[in-house]
Amino acid sequence: MGFLLQNDIAGIANPVDLMEQIAITHDWPFERSATDELTLSVAGTWCDYHVSLSWREDVEALHLACAFDFRASKQRLGDTYRLMAMINEQLWIGHFDFWKDDGMMLYRHGLLLTGAETQPAQCEALLDAALRACERYYQAFQFVLWAGKSPEDALAVTMLEAQGCA
Repeated sequence: MGFLLQNDIAGIANPVDLMEQIAITHDWPFERSATDELTLSVAGTWCDYHVSLSWREDVEALHLACAFDFRASKQRLGDTYRLMAMINEQLWIGHFDFWKDDGMMLYRHGLLLTGAETQPAQCEALLDAALRACERYYQAFQFVLWAGKSPEDALAVTMLEAQGCA
């Protein structure tokens, strides 16, 4: 899902600056609250995703949190956590968290850049991984929450992938 050509933003050192350029390129609404923080909105297939990026210079890490609206009822909370654990077992990078107090489901990942110059491809890959994970598993969370499906059934339905072409 490459967002930018490498030459378009070569020479930008702060990863948050790189992410801002990616947002500008895609005409995604964003807000820059500080030099080391950026929030942006990305329209997905199922919902809008709210991406928060923070740069921690002291550990040279870029943190991404991609949230979507998900209000789990108390009755479905156990199944929500079980589904989240099942999904997280499948992810190679990043993970899903549910913040019960805020009612927020989010995908989180940190990109450690210690001693390295930030490359546009790294920032693009971080965003791409988050958006793909959210798009892939959003329906599973909805099946558990709104359709009353078991975590196993919800995950099985979302894992079906079309093979070949018709």
